[in-house]
Order: sequence, then structure tokens, then C-alpha cells
Amino acid sequence: MNFDFIVVGAGIAGASAAAELADGYRVALIERESRPGYHTTGRSAAVYLKSYGNAVIKAMTAASEAFYHNPDKGFSEVPLLHPRGMIMIARQDQLHRVEEELTPVLPFVADARRLDGDEIRAFVPQLRKDYVAGGFLDPQAEDMDVDAILQGFLRRFRKRGGQLLTDSELTGLEAEDDGWRMTTRGGELVAPVVINAAGAWADEVAKLAGLDPLGLIPKRRTAFIVDPPKDTGCAGWPVIADIDEQFYFRPESGGLFCSPADETPSPPCDAQPEELDVAIAADRIMKALDIEIRHIRRSWAGLRTFAPDKTPIVGFDPRARGFFWLAGQGGYGIQTAPAMAALSAALASGTSQTRIAGDIVEAMNPQRLIDSR
Repeated sequence: MNFDFIVVGAGIAGASAAAELADGYRVALIERESRPGYHTTGRSAAVYLKSYGNAVIKAMTAASEAFYHNPDKGFSEVPLLHPRGMIMIARQDQLHRVEEELTPVLPFVADARRLDGDEIRAFVPQLRKDYVAGGFLDPQAEDMDVDAILQGFLRRFRKRGGQLLTDSELTGLEAEDDGWRMTTRGGELVAPVVINAAGAWADEVAKLAGLDPLGLIPKRRTAFIVDPPKDTGCAGWPVIADIDEQFYFRPESGGLFCSPADETPSPPCDAQPEELDVAIAADRIMKALDIEIRHIRRSWAGLRTFAPDKTPIVGFDPRARGFFWLAGQGGYGIQTAPAMAALSAALASGTSQTRIAGDIVEAMNPQRLIDSR
């Protein structure tokens, strides 16, 4: 089958970029699993934070905000974002960190503000007085409806004539005079341009193309859900996170979504939670919150894949004509998806029609990692 673009990986990065490219081009979106978004996308913490990540991530998150608050007609029947808020909490010995963390947030969240311990407990009374000494509030943090977002992009992709091919593990990728010949479990595909949006497997895709990897590092993050404190309605609580990112929790499905905010290097795989990581997070949360965690409703893990400099990789690889990287989102892929998809489609198609500042685009160019190796 012949296409203009073949996108490898139907997580949020690949699905959104494919949806943009399908407006005017023949696009195939291939996925090794039986359904899109099985790995990292389907295991997200699902919080939209303009205050999170480095300068590139913050810029791409801010550029995605308008779409998420006012998506195109027909994209979704439900709101994509819901108000939540987030409070970074600090113990007495961590108070010096509050200003350090708050200062770079303010250019992106102007109404973020410092809080003392009593002000924080007004939001979550069950936080222990002998633990929480202060922190700051990001009132613009929002819950993301990840499934609605992913399905919206997939619906757009299909409506524009794109072909989604699941159960299509990539087994071969060969450069030819007029592009790339791709071998999958479902057959062969040919296109001038391959977009590598394979998440934790992105370096493996590069190897199949005969390219040295760029040093992507998949890191496992653990999550689980527990019952809330007894006789407590927690649905209106903000996200609560440790100022040093040692844990966080937020309401979900009548319980509390919890995580130790771990970043454990892992090979590309179907990530599974480790009992020790769950126990560490439960212990940290019980020290901060008046709660007794005896039962874990459900636990899981996902891989967040980082480039060595923790900045996404977006652009053509100069070592191989028609090989385009869309990788290394590092857990920020959903909150940046609209802007990242539009930018990727512009660069991959050669239109270069993007509102993203040139220095931000250049910071994501794969050339930087090739030069550093």
C-alpha cells in the first residue's frame, strides 16, 4: 500500500500528528497493539499543567491551551479539560524550595500564589498540621479527559481518510530511492516519509531504519488508587504534590489516585507496577495526609520516555531522507498534543506554517542530539 506519510505509533503523539497530516495527504497510522493508546497515553496522570516542564514544554503546553478549551466542532461531545487546581506542599525543611519552584511558574500562571500551612489545609483539611508548613497554588491546573482527547484525534483522522492499522508490529524498515518500504505483521507499506512516534520504542524504530539511536530513556512511573480518608468527600480536592516530587495524589473515581512520582529507567516494555514503589508512595502519603492505606484498589505503571536533555525530539533526521522524529515527550505528550501535532505536520509536509517560536522549534531539532553523540 502506498501513502504520503506513515506514522509509527498510535499513542497521542502519533494519532494527533496523523490527524493533522490527513488533511490533504494519504496517511497510514500503524500500531503494534490491538488498540491505540495502550501504553503511555492510556496510563497518564491526566493533569494539564502550564507550570510543568522545561521552557520548551511550557511553551508547547501554552500553545495547546486554546484548542483544549475550544476544540473544533465535532471533535468531542464532552469538555476536554475540567478545573482542578494543584498545590505543591512543603515541610518546614523544604520551605526554601517554595520560592525556587514558584518563580518560574509565574510567567505562565500569573495567579499562582504562595500559601501557608493553614491556607493549604483549608483546601484539604486532612493534611497533617505537623507535616505541611507551606507551599503554593497553581489555580489553573486542570483534569484532562484523555480518552476523549485521543478518540477526538482518531475520529478526525478517520474522517479525513486516514487508515489506522492495529496489530501491525513493525518488523522491517528499508530506505529506497523514493522513500521507505515498511514491513509489518499486516503487510508492506511504502511512503516517502516515515514519522517515528513510537514512544518508548522510538530508538528501536531508528535502528530498524539503519540509524544510530538518539539515547532515549524510557522511565517507569507507578500509579494506584486507594479509598479516600474515612468519612471524607475528596472530589473537590486539588492535586497535592510534594515540592521535591516525591509523591502526588488527586481525586479519581471516588478514590485517590496516588504515585511516588518515580522515574525508574526501563527497557521498552508493557510496564508493570513494582510492589515496593506502591509501598513507598503509600508510606509517604500517609505521613502527609491523615489516611490509613490498607487496600490498593488498582495499580499500574507506564513509561515516560525522555531525550537526554529532557526536551522532545521533533524534526527530520539529517542522516536519512524522509525519516522524521516525533519522540521524547517525557510524560507531557497529552498536554502538548495539539501544538505538537500542528508543528509536526507543518515541518513534515514542508509548509513550515507554524506559530511556534523559532527558538522553540530549533530546541527540538534532532540535530542537537546527533551532534552531541
